[in-house]
Amino acid sequence: MTTEASSLTRALQVLLEASIARSGGWLPFDRFMAQALYAPGLGYYANASRKFGALPSSGSDFVTAPEMTPLFGRALAVQVDDALAATRTDEVWEFGAGSGALASQLLDALAHRVKRYTIVDISGTLRERQRELLARFGGKVTWVSELPTAMHGVVVGNEVLDAMPVKLLARVAGVWHERGVAQDGKGFAWSDRPTALRPPAEIEGAHDYLTEIHPQAEAFIRTLADRLVQGAAFFLDYGFGESEYYHPQRHMGTLMCHRGHLADPDPLRDVGEKDITAHVNFTGLAVAAQDAGLPTLGYTTQARFLMNCGIVPLIAQADLAGRVAGQRLIAEHEMGELFKVIGFHRGEFWDAAGFREGDRTHTL
Repeated sequence: MTTEASSLTRALQVLLEASIARSGGWLPFDRFMAQALYAPGLGYYANASRKFGALPSSGSDFVTAPEMTPLFGRALAVQVDDALAATRTDEVWEFGAGSGALASQLLDALAHRVKRYTIVDISGTLRERQRELLARFGGKVTWVSELPTAMHGVVVGNEVLDAMPVKLLARVAGVWHERGVAQDGKGFAWSDRPTALRPPAEIEGAHDYLTEIHPQAEAFIRTLADRLVQGAAFFLDYGFGESEYYHPQRHMGTLMCHRGHLADPDPLRDVGEKDITAHVNFTGLAVAAQDAGLPTLGYTTQARFLMNCGIVPLIAQADLAGRVAGQRLIAEHEMGELFKVIGFHRGEFWDAAGFREGDRTHTL
């Protein structure tokens, strides 16, 4: 497979070509994905493209729950408020704040309950969009590009884990390989090398199998566990527990790209112009957190979590457009079942609002 970059992606392609050359002609996919998404000024999340929006006509590539409807943030605020009280803290930390819509919704709902709202985002262009949207909250909102040594408060991250680079593993004719990227003419091509790396679960059968492992997301959770002195963390994203993630029938993996509200499976084409994501292995996150001393507070579907947080009456009170958008958040065939929520806590366990019914921690 080859690809020829447009003029808009040429600079990023040159950067990636240099990285491949420095690595002896082969670059592990996680390093390719990291540069394609985050190379300063060039990567998808570092350039000035629109990214977030409800419709393709806006020039956006995908929509997340906070852009769909403010009911998402209002419901999540119930859990955040519950966690602030239970952990006796007054700060909120948001990772990967996107357009800033979720921060705006949470700050409106929580009002004086939050003394400081800190956004951790490495994208300079997104930080500028966030500052513009959140200017009305004044000095209550601050930005950092890396974590302090000690954190107190409630952490939230919506669709941030899926954008963390993944390693690709391919079982071909019974032999496991790490899938990387090489140059092929004027473009990029897949290239496999035998590896000692394995998925965390045994894949039954002898058929060819492609999947992902998530060392960066798990390292992020371990770092968070190291820094969070008192508080809780909640992550909402699409994904599965380990047994479902590495099911023998899921033989094509979950890696996907998004551009213009359409999905395509080719991350080697038009680098920098589209999002690259992989589903989250929530079992891996829970194990990483537990091993680092950050116990799981709960795990459930987005639908059950939001219903526990009172979204159903909010939907009933909304106008027609609001009811339609709200239903998308909880409908099984939309976001309700595929998206999950996992919570962690530092301090005493409590019966967290979002997990009071339908907790699935036992399935991890």
